[in-house]
Amino acid sequence: MKTPLIDRRDFLKAAGASFAVAMTPPAWANTLAADAVFATAFVKRDGGFGAAVLSEAGKVLHAIDLPDRGHDVTFDPVSKRSVVFARQPGTFAVVFDHTGRDAPQTIASITGRHFFGHGVFSPDGALLYATENDFDNAAGVVGVYDARAKFSRIGEFPTYGMGPHELLLLGDGRTIAVANGGIETHPDYGHAELNIATMKPSYVLVDRVTGDLIEKHELPAALHQLSIRHMDTDQTGAVWFGCQYRGPGTDRPLLVGRAARGKALALLDMPQDVLSGFRNYIGSVAANPVAGTVAVSSPEGNSLVVIDAGSGGVVSSSALVEVCGVAPDGAGFMATTGAGEIIEGGGATRSEPDYVWDNHMLRIGQAA
Repeated sequence: MKTPLIDRRDFLKAAGASFAVAMTPPAWANTLAADAVFATAFVKRDGGFGAAVLSEAGKVLHAIDLPDRGHDVTFDPVSKRSVVFARQPGTFAVVFDHTGRDAPQTIASITGRHFFGHGVFSPDGALLYATENDFDNAAGVVGVYDARAKFSRIGEFPTYGMGPHELLLLGDGRTIAVANGGIETHPDYGHAELNIATMKPSYVLVDRVTGDLIEKHELPAALHQLSIRHMDTDQTGAVWFGCQYRGPGTDRPLLVGRAARGKALALLDMPQDVLSGFRNYIGSVAANPVAGTVAVSSPEGNSLVVIDAGSGGVVSSSALVEVCGVAPDGAGFMATTGAGEIIEGGGATRSEPDYVWDNHMLRIGQAA
C-alpha cells in the first residue's frame, strides 16, 4: 500500500481532536489484569489508520487513531508509555499511555527529516531515539528526543550509512545497533528506491551518548543489494537480522543472519524450500529468550519460520497469508497477518474483521 508524505499542516490538523482516547474503564481493567499485552499498527478496512493494544487472547483492548499508516511500536517500561512511528516516509510519531492517564501526544519530524518507522528508549526512559532520513544529503541519522520535555528534539547523530531502518539498544544500555538498509529514498519521489545499482547496506554499532561509531560491518560486494532491515536480540545477546533482496528475482541469497560484537556478519544457511518460500523478503524478526528461538516472517512469501537460536536449525515453518507481525508469546510466538488474523503462541487463531494488521508487533510484559 503506497501513501504519500503527509503535509505538515495536514498532520497538525489531524493531530487534534481525532487523537482523543476513547477507552472504557472495564477495558483498561482488562489490560492491566493481563499477563502481557501486545501493541501493533493497523489499517482499518474502511480506510482509516491506527494502533491497537491486544490481549494475549488476541482481543483488541484499546485503539487510537493515526493520520496515516503506522509501522512499529516501542515501549518505555519506566513511564509505561509507547510510541508508534509512521511508516517511511512518515512525518509523525504518536506517544500513548496504556493506563489511560494521558491523552496521546504527537511528535512531528523536523524540516529535512522523516521517520523510518522504528525507535527505542534509553534505559531510564529519559530519551527516545528514532531512525530518520536526512533526505537532501542521502544520509541516515538517529534523532534524539527528550521524553521528559514533551519529546522535544534535542539533537541527532549519524548512522554511518544510508536508509537506516530498525535500531536496538544492546544489553550494556549504551550501544545502539542500527540496520542501514543502504537504499536511497527522497520524499519527492515517494517510495521510489533511487540507488539500487550502488546500494551498500551495513550493520553498525554506535555509542548513543557520544554518537561515535564503534563498529561497522558490510556484506560481501556480491550481496550489496541485500538490504538489512529488521533485528532482535536473542538470550545470549547475539543480534539476529533479516534482509530484503533488491537484486534479480531469480536469485536466492541467504536472508537471515547473526551479528556478534567484533565479528563479521554471518548469514544463516537454510533449506532451499524454506529459503525460496520467503520470496527474497523478510518482514519482521523476533526472538523468544525463554524458548531460545527466533521467528522470521515473510508477508511476500506467506511464511513464518521459527529457528533454534543455538544451532541455527529450522524448528518449524508455517504458511500464513500475509504474515508479518510477530512477537514472543509463552514458548511460542504470536503473529498477525494482513488478512486480519491473530495467531496465538499456542496456535489458536482469532480474526478481527475490521482490521488489517501492519508490519510489526511488540510484546509488553506486565513485569516490565
